[in-house]
Amino acid sequence: MTKEPVSLAHALASFSEQWSPRIVTAVNDYDVRIAKVEGEHLWHVHDDTDEFFLVLDGELHIGLREPAGERTVVLPKGSVFTVPRGTEHKPYAPVPTAILVIEPTGTLTVGDRHDEIPDHVEATTGHALR
Repeated sequence: MTKEPVSLAHALASFSEQWSPRIVTAVNDYDVRIAKVEGEHLWHVHDDTDEFFLVLDGELHIGLREPAGERTVVLPKGSVFTVPRGTEHKPYAPVPTAILVIEPTGTLTVGDRHDEIPDHVEATTGHALR
């Protein structure tokens, strides 16, 4: 963790990979990650943690499989949403999108249980920002 401010614009400009988050800082035992995303992620579940999303640019859709049925939330730029622990979900970005995600350090981007991982999605706990 750096002791200097981090420009999210500069951090986002430092990489081009999609669905491959960078850790910009930490808060207690949580990573603050940014990612560039477009297209579909995969259905997955985080059994023991919520997942916080903030859309920095673009638009993010999150499919949710809940006890009452399946639904999709749409997050335009500037919106936040928390996926509750144990909820199967699938992020999708119809346009190039930049997001900020807060999760416990060490949380895999594909959750604890998931569909087959497509080639364009990286299963990672996040990469250090360079």
